[in-house]
Amino acid sequence: MKRRELLQKSAALGFFAAMPISLYGKAGEAEAAHALSAEGTDKVTAVANPLKAPAEGNIPVAFLISDGAVLIDFVGPWEVFQNVNLPGSMGGAFHLYTVGETTNAVNAGGMKVVPDYTLENAPAPKVIVIPAQSGQSEAMMEWIRKSTKNTDVTMSVCTGAFVLAQTGLLAGKAATTHHASYIDLAMKYPDIHVKRGARFVEDGNLASAGGLSSGIDLAFRVVERYYGREVAKQAAYDMEYQGQGWMSADSNAAYLKVATSKNGHPLCAICGMDVDTTNGPKSAYKGKTYYFCSQSHKDTFDKAPETVLAMIGN
Repeated sequence: MKRRELLQKSAALGFFAAMPISLYGKAGEAEAAHALSAEGTDKVTAVANPLKAPAEGNIPVAFLISDGAVLIDFVGPWEVFQNVNLPGSMGGAFHLYTVGETTNAVNAGGMKVVPDYTLENAPAPKVIVIPAQSGQSEAMMEWIRKSTKNTDVTMSVCTGAFVLAQTGLLAGKAATTHHASYIDLAMKYPDIHVKRGARFVEDGNLASAGGLSSGIDLAFRVVERYYGREVAKQAAYDMEYQGQGWMSADSNAAYLKVATSKNGHPLCAICGMDVDTTNGPKSAYKGKTYYFCSQSHKDTFDKAPETVLAMIGN
């Protein structure tokens, strides 16, 4: 599934079901606008719990996947955890495995991935990685809720934040997602403090990364929290990874600014993607025309235009 398709799908999946009834009223609109303003939500303080590595053995990490799983979202963190070597240790620091609803092959960007375990027989994880994906069944939600009671970190990557949000675990907490989905996440879940421009966000034993490669940095951050910065640096060196976003949660500052029209060509008012102004959906509001990349984003705007405009500073 292409990135554009996935982002549009995240907007469409369960929009009206997931949106609290209060959002249709003025109080709910104000809450959503507060969750994500045009200036971002960098004033939200996310507190991460300390992580203690086991005295012996390795740390089990479950990668929860379903059809549509975005490869870099889970393969990137997989490589990070797999490349952690501890001085004097013969085995890996992390035990990695995939989990699906069944062991049938999952279509991940055209690649077939066979889960190692099902939700019923997967070993209890200490870390869960939730990539962007299509699956959002209640069985999956319940597995995340139950498992997270005993995890050190349950982390989403990119629009995997919508999966984590659907469990209800992020209510009242801070989180981030792909920069094109900030408004969608804030509108669907106004009780989440959506952080614009964050490479990753940590709140208790929950964590969320921005889009795509951000998951790699969050994984390095998890390694650092378990084993210290020098071990994380060595893993990055071994991978020839030059990025340093894992050392600063606010290193996605490039996405603090809302995307605007390019050379007079309008962008989607919700996600900032290019739009087809000839045949694409559009809405007129207070004398101005707004364009959208999909019908679902037009519906988002039409339900609460003032709220959306407050988020984009328009």
